[in-house]
Amino acid sequence: MRIARNYWNRTLAAAAVALVVCGMPVRAHAVSKEMVQLQTQVQQLLDMVQRLQSTMDTRFAVLQNLAQQTADQATQMSATVNTLQRKLDTQNEALSGKLDTSSGQVQSLNDSVDELKTRIDKLQKSVQDLQSQLQNIQQQPQTGAPATPGDSSAPNMGAPGAVGQSPSPVSQTPPLEQTYQAALSDFNAAKYTLATGEFQDVIHYYPLDPMAGGAQFYLGEIAYRQKNYDDAIKAYNLVLEQFSGSPKAAAAQLHKGFALIATNKRDAGTHELRSLIQRHPQTPEAQQAREKLNGMGVRINPSR
Repeated sequence: MRIARNYWNRTLAAAAVALVVCGMPVRAHAVSKEMVQLQTQVQQLLDMVQRLQSTMDTRFAVLQNLAQQTADQATQMSATVNTLQRKLDTQNEALSGKLDTSSGQVQSLNDSVDELKTRIDKLQKSVQDLQSQLQNIQQQPQTGAPATPGDSSAPNMGAPGAVGQSPSPVSQTPPLEQTYQAALSDFNAAKYTLATGEFQDVIHYYPLDPMAGGAQFYLGEIAYRQKNYDDAIKAYNLVLEQFSGSPKAAAAQLHKGFALIATNKRDAGTHELRSLIQRHPQTPEAQQAREKLNGMGVRINPSR
């Protein structure tokens, strides 16, 4: 473009000189063949200048068109890239949401299976207890004389109406199965205050029952959902220390790691998740721990 402009300027200058020469007054007797030739050359030069100008205008218009097309294509490309980026972000968010939902569903399924096993065990135990009580009732009338008033160790079932007059200590204790199921229902309905009291009753009245470990775990879950992470960590620690054989132990350790990370205790939370993977490598909780560590950019095995 610069060379064309220089050539254009030089041509215009030559044309201007030629016009000046042609415009100079000439004596009538001095008109000669050379002057005619000079005028002819000037006219040819003017024609060339006009053609050059037309060519330059055409090429400049083409360049402008190409530049505009390039700018439009760049704008379209940028819009396409932005649209693709938004789609990728949306897909990543949707995939992350599906993974979270799947993890929650797996956890709920595991909880349901554990609760079903516990209920079956308790039902078998209740049937056995009921059979024992029936046998005692059937054998009691055959034992002989009724109990004396001063003998506190003798049974009261020998006298008529003694069963209704002597309150049983068991009747003052809330039933384990009903209390635990009611607590679960209140927990799922987000009635955390009511569920807390019911889970605490299970732990208080049945501390050695397997359901006590589950009740302690759900106390931690209530605190975790309310973002009381310190209380949640304490509750999970009780599950791991006092109910280490509970089916909820792996979930308690997983959520303890999450709670530690949520309270900016990254190293402690990472250690807890790694420990879970080593202790329960084939569980769904271990898979969730791996996903969490990978999402944090932390190696699962620090020695590698």
